[in-house]
Amino acid sequence: MSAKILVVDDEEDIVDLISYNLEKEGFTVIKAYDGGKALELLKTQNFGLVILDLMLPSINGLEICRIIRRTKELESLPIIMLTAKTDNVDRILGLEMGADDYITKPFHVRELIARIRAVLRRSERLPASDKAVTFTFKGLYLNYNTYEVTVDGKKVELGPTEIKLLRFFTEHPGRVYSRGQLLDYVWGNETFVEPRTIDVHISRLRTEIEKDKNKPRYILTVRGIGYKFADVK
Repeated sequence: MSAKILVVDDEEDIVDLISYNLEKEGFTVIKAYDGGKALELLKTQNFGLVILDLMLPSINGLEICRIIRRTKELESLPIIMLTAKTDNVDRILGLEMGADDYITKPFHVRELIARIRAVLRRSERLPASDKAVTFTFKGLYLNYNTYEVTVDGKKVELGPTEIKLLRFFTEHPGRVYSRGQLLDYVWGNETFVEPRTIDVHISRLRTEIEKDKNKPRYILTVRGIGYKFADVK
């Protein structure tokens, strides 16, 4: 697996350590030491993944993550947050802003590389089923080829993980899946993705497609088990 990776961190030693090890693995690495430079590079070059520190000069990592997810040309770009902050609130906030994974300093280089490969595999994996071109249910519309999503005729912008979740659910309506099963089917067999990640992405998906995410009509919670898409029959 080969990709061009943007490493963004204001600690040069950290950037050099990551770059050295990624280049040994065959990746191409571009370095940035502040948020402004990172955005310039994102506008002028194509990357397969971004490793993004949370605390950065000029523009912080969360804001860069938000900008990426709101930019059509970049919205599917995989992001791994890398930060010294260990608070679960920061971890969840990073995921809610659109990060695909989150790792704290200090870190093991081999673990970081494993997570990078896991995120890249998820982003490159093609949908398993091509039985239908579109899905429609109670005002929700999803085109499986273009990934266009509308709710009651209004276009909805979803991140890459939310699109994968929605596709999986709509291909298997009415069936209940545990968090572990969703990790296997949607994320793949990745040991570094935490079950809590599922709840964050489900919440984000509901925010975008449900009229009231506290009273969902599409993505339903089955207490003690997991989640399912509503019965369509």
